[in-house]
Amino acid sequence: MRRVAHGAAALLLLAAAAPVRAAAGATVGAPTPARAAASDAAERAVAASLRERAGGWIGRVYAERGYRPLWAAGGRLGPAADSLLDDLDTAALDGLGSTYGARDLRAQLAGARQRGDAESVARVELALSKAFTRYVRDQRRPREVGMIWADATLKPKRPRAEAVLRAASFPRSFAGYVTGMEWMSPHYVRLRALVARARRDGVGRAEEQRLRRNLERARVLPGPWTRHIVVDASSGRLWYYEAGRQAGTMKVVVGARETQTPLLAGVVQWAIVNPYWNVPTYLARKSVAPKVLAGRSLASLRMEALSDWSAAARPLPASAIDWHAVAAGTREIRLRELPGRGNSMGRVKFLFPNEEGIYLHDTPDRELLERDDRHLSNGCIRLENAPVLARWLTGRPLPASTRDPEQAVALQVPVPVYLTYLTATESRAQVAFRDDVYGRDAAGG
Repeated sequence: MRRVAHGAAALLLLAAAAPVRAAAGATVGAPTPARAAASDAAERAVAASLRERAGGWIGRVYAERGYRPLWAAGGRLGPAADSLLDDLDTAALDGLGSTYGARDLRAQLAGARQRGDAESVARVELALSKAFTRYVRDQRRPREVGMIWADATLKPKRPRAEAVLRAASFPRSFAGYVTGMEWMSPHYVRLRALVARARRDGVGRAEEQRLRRNLERARVLPGPWTRHIVVDASSGRLWYYEAGRQAGTMKVVVGARETQTPLLAGVVQWAIVNPYWNVPTYLARKSVAPKVLAGRSLASLRMEALSDWSAAARPLPASAIDWHAVAAGTREIRLRELPGRGNSMGRVKFLFPNEEGIYLHDTPDRELLERDDRHLSNGCIRLENAPVLARWLTGRPLPASTRDPEQAVALQVPVPVYLTYLTATESRAQVAFRDDVYGRDAAGG
């Protein structure tokens, strides 16, 4: 979702494609050679002033850019500066206790625009970059939200100032990057707007605290320039992002109230085509053992028993198992469902190492995806369109058919996945909340 842009900054999204308009509203065509030359000369003058003024870490970043300004074009400071100042003025929405000198910066900006000389523009350019960097570093400072970091490299750290400003240099549109707050997750940007709306509408303290808990969960998610997957266990939906945009979304089935999908971050490394389903021991006790004791064969259930949980496990005949002990919970047995049509994993599962035993997988139970409440699984995530996600992850389609079980396809570049829980939404232009199925809003987790 996109953030509601600020005032004049909202026009930035169209600026690259729209023709320049004169004050009276008439369309002006391409700039004349004289005007273009004047604009280039003004930009070179600002760059020369930046070369003289920028030192230390900020000087290194500008040197890499050839001292081209970020906040100014053609020697003029653009609307991205206004968008930043609006964000700084409202930094309390982020839970931050500073406005980063926004009032003084606004006065400096107005003065530089009035004077128009290269030295004034360069001074404000550097002041804006420093304020922007401080704000982003504080905004991205990690909070404790109960996330399980299955891959420790994903645990967020407060970014270095140099890295913040360098990252802002890469998107094609710097103005769009600032206006869209694209260093933060789109989910964070949406929730920040909801916090602003809640304050405007005067919602109660309990509702604002609940919004804050949602905002903190979203704070640890990456921005759209990082290739990654987000699963929201509240709405039962998955999104995937790359190159500054949402590349796709789909419905998912997530954990039931009793078998919750955790807050977890890991890295998808493998797609397993034609997978087995390893039956959880509690399901072997509650579901499979009673059926076998009632006369069903493992073959009719499309399952097999194995001697242990190792890779060298050997098949066991059903007659060698004390099913009464399994049903009573005094013996554990490894069971797995055979690959093929109807397998609970569907055609493919995606593995990201974690101690919770959670993964993404296809599903034959398509009707469950049509329900509004999709809190129905044992904790894993069942996908509406696993083949589409497989193609995005691996760069190629799934095999048309295969009889071989457990075909491992390694991702050329592993992809982070974040399992979160965001109950805050909007309904009829009002702040609203989905049911707190897992009780995490009430518990503060």
